Amino acid sequence: MTRHAYATLVTNADYARGAAALVRSLKRTGTRAEIVVLHTGGVAPAALAPLEALGVRLVAAGLLATSDAFNERHAREKLHADAPFTKGRKPAFHTPLDNFVKLRLWELEEYERVVFLDADTIVLRSIDRLFSYPEFSAAPNVCESLADFHRLNSGVFVAKPSRSTFAAMLDRLDSPGAFWRRTDQSFLEAFFPDWHGLPVFDNMLQYVWFNLPELWDWTSVRVIHYQYEKPWENGHPKVERLQPLIDLWKAFDADLPVPDPGTLPGPAGMKE
Repeated sequence: MTRHAYATLVTNADYARGAAALVRSLKRTGTRAEIVVLHTGGVAPAALAPLEALGVRLVAAGLLATSDAFNERHAREKLHADAPFTKGRKPAFHTPLDNFVKLRLWELEEYERVVFLDADTIVLRSIDRLFSYPEFSAAPNVCESLADFHRLNSGVFVAKPSRSTFAAMLDRLDSPGAFWRRTDQSFLEAFFPDWHGLPVFDNMLQYVWFNLPELWDWTSVRVIHYQYEKPWENGHPKVERLQPLIDLWKAFDADLPVPDPGTLPGPAGMKE
């Protein structure tokens, strides 16, 4: 497994906390793969210390060298005005330009395969099998309707690091007039148009819990992705509807015992 790594991205103290919960969840699966945490310069050493104590490899990762025009088009206020989020609420700390930093994992050529997970995910069962999947593999962006299976979600994906691929990405990313409506997600979908689909259970978006409850199967879910509102936020608008999932994240956050997912109640309050 030395040629394999899990990677995540930390851009502030909140995501550092999320990443620590993710790392604990990965370690509980028994994986032998290395865990890499990319972190931007705005993350204080104190926020990174708990991650270092968990034995991860910390890798400093700066913002991409994009043009002023690109940065202006993808600034938070401009992006959210031109492409408003209507299905959920992005937290105040969300900075769209930070999202593109995850492309730097293609610079990690010391690894044969990298499985990327957003810092707002937790892993419930081993996903080491993903290291045998091809580049580029990702799960669909299903959180509201089954009609969304044709769109990918970049919260979990399989990559083959290559500096030549990274250079090609930069050329495509900041081409004249380029506007990526959903930042890295839109870009990766365009850069890898023939992306390989992973099961939804490898990146189960939390809104499935109330939008598509019949799709939620605790015996199959391997990764939960807390898209939009975050489980560490206090009093966000969907706390009551998502409380069982928030409680599960908090167990990993506090390094407490976690029940067997197969014994947990389903969205309708019934055992799976």
